[in-house]
Amino acid sequence: MTSTQAAGGVLSSATIETDPSLALGPTQRPVPNFPEPEPLDEHGPARVVSICNQKGGVGKTTTTINLGAALAEYGRRVLLVDFDPQGALSVGLGKGDPRQLDITIHNLLLEHDTEWEDVVIDTGVDGMDLLPSNIDLSGAEVQLVHEVGREYILAGALKSAVPHYDYILIDCQPSLGLLTVNALAASQGVLIPLECEYFAMRGVALLMETIDKVQSRINPDLQIDGVLGTMYDSRTLHTREVLGRIVEAFGDKVFHTVINRTVRFPDATVAGEPITFFDPSSMGANAYRSLAREVLQRWAAAEAAAK
Repeated sequence: MTSTQAAGGVLSSATIETDPSLALGPTQRPVPNFPEPEPLDEHGPARVVSICNQKGGVGKTTTTINLGAALAEYGRRVLLVDFDPQGALSVGLGKGDPRQLDITIHNLLLEHDTEWEDVVIDTGVDGMDLLPSNIDLSGAEVQLVHEVGREYILAGALKSAVPHYDYILIDCQPSLGLLTVNALAASQGVLIPLECEYFAMRGVALLMETIDKVQSRINPDLQIDGVLGTMYDSRTLHTREVLGRIVEAFGDKVFHTVINRTVRFPDATVAGEPITFFDPSSMGANAYRSLAREVLQRWAAAEAAAK
């Protein structure tokens, strides 16, 4: 059995023991067994996790929706935070045109008399709620510049929600501006979806530099929970080679679970449902259940290390 330790603010998958005799997964490492999580006797306080990458189209929103739904399926209480002015998370959960929403995360950030309970809406998934967003949020970045402690506005807004949930997942916009810094400042962990495509890797150094700056200057408790390979297609040499390079670059930060490219994800988005609801027996649904079990094991290791 092999195991190494987490270091430098990184939550390593090597805190999970692996058996070299096990079959190799897509990342060309032995795949550990991630057991079904035990039910919880009580809920909260939440671990806040940012789903972050400044490149668009890498699967941030898809991962936020489907990881959240898979965690809820395992009995966890989950709050999703749509922190992108495009409102894709809200649309992907069947909430229609986000421009029609009367109150959103924008109000929670900038109006002192607005509480998270005023903004939260039901997703239709038992155990999973949503703080929605729309284009109004694009103006918040300009307004926050003039606020004292502007990097901590989201953390303050979410503070009273933390005791009510087990996990809060923040879907970040494809940018490294003040909104993303707010998300990282509010989080204990960051999960990085990375498309298995050459150009997707080019901007990762800038993202890692931003995370390092947030760790050193704003939020020393921030950890990299993991790097998730998305849009993987085992039939193509290119995606296999890129996934191999991702593992070379990030080592044990890379999740054993990878998310395959499939038309069922856009189909589920059009239906306004998580893949676990839309096609519960599909490869995509099972991949996100596997990811949920893997992150739960990593998060449990992080909590144990923090005690």
